[in-house]
Amino acid sequence: MTVAAYLKALPPERRKALEQVRRVVKRHLPKGYKEEMAGNAITYVVPLSKYPETYNGKPLWYAALDSRKSHASLHLMGAYGSMELRWRLIEGFKKAGKRLDMGKACIRFRDAADLPLDVIGEVVAAVPMARYIEIAEAARRR
Repeated sequence: MTVAAYLKALPPERRKALEQVRRVVKRHLPKGYKEEMAGNAITYVVPLSKYPETYNGKPLWYAALDSRKSHASLHLMGAYGSMELRWRLIEGFKKAGKRLDMGKACIRFRDAADLPLDVIGEVVAAVPMARYIEIAEAARRR
C-alpha cells in the first residue's frame, strides 16, 4: 500500500488530521530519513542502506503516523529515547494549553488542532539521522 492509498482510504476527518500532521513532519524531517508504509502506518525511517543492523531486519523507525478507530497517533521515537525531547513535548503542550495524551513514544490525538504543531516540528527536527544511528547502536551494545 502507498501513503496516498492509505490516506485516501481514511474517513475525511481522520485523513485531514493525518495530512496536516504529515506536512509538519515532512517539513521538519532531517535529511536522510525516508517516508514509507509499514503495515497501517506512515513511517519515517532510517533506510537499510544506511543502517542495516537493526534488531528485526527492517528499517529503524524515527517517527510514524497512524489512524485508529478512536484516535490518530504520532510516534516520536526520539522523544522516547531522550528525556530532553520528552520534556520539550510536555512543556510545549503545557504552554499551548493542550492536553498531552502520550504513551512511551506515542502521542494520541483526534485532530491536528489538538497538537502544538510548532513543538512537534521542533522535536521531529531535533535528531539528525547520523545521531539517531549512533543512539541505536549504543542501545544495542547495552
